[in-house]
Amino acid sequence: MSYLDQVLQPGETVAYAGRLHWIIYLPAAIALLLALAALTRVDRGTLGMTWLAVAVALAVAGGLMLFSAWFRRWTTEIDVTDRRVVYKHGFINRHTVEMNMDKVESVDVDQSILGRLLDYGDITIRGTGETWETLKMIGAPLKFRNHVTAR
Repeated sequence: MSYLDQVLQPGETVAYAGRLHWIIYLPAAIALLLALAALTRVDRGTLGMTWLAVAVALAVAGGLMLFSAWFRRWTTEIDVTDRRVVYKHGFINRHTVEMNMDKVESVDVDQSILGRLLDYGDITIRGTGETWETLKMIGAPLKFRNHVTAR
């Protein structure tokens, strides 16, 4: 059961469910590709063993980064309901932020060139008297912004 399902008020409906973009897997993919490249350099001798050690180290690091990115994406919820915006991340140490729609003043979207091409970016929600932390690498940030500001 998701966090949002636990905190929805009677009559409250979900307007949009956002998530982290798949780009968070990119560092892990690069490390795993480098591990494969290092593995092709393995031959007999001392230098071959060095390349094998590099390949194993990169594969382990890439695997850990892959798991970390998956876990981060799995434990992060970004939702817009008809009454509020809800952001939750973490599993054991859970961090949640909720802002009522009538308190939202603006939604800032920052996208790099790659972000515009692949449709991801950073979102900052500014409210009356408070500002959220910036939500990094959110998929479809303009769609998210439109659901928040359309109210």
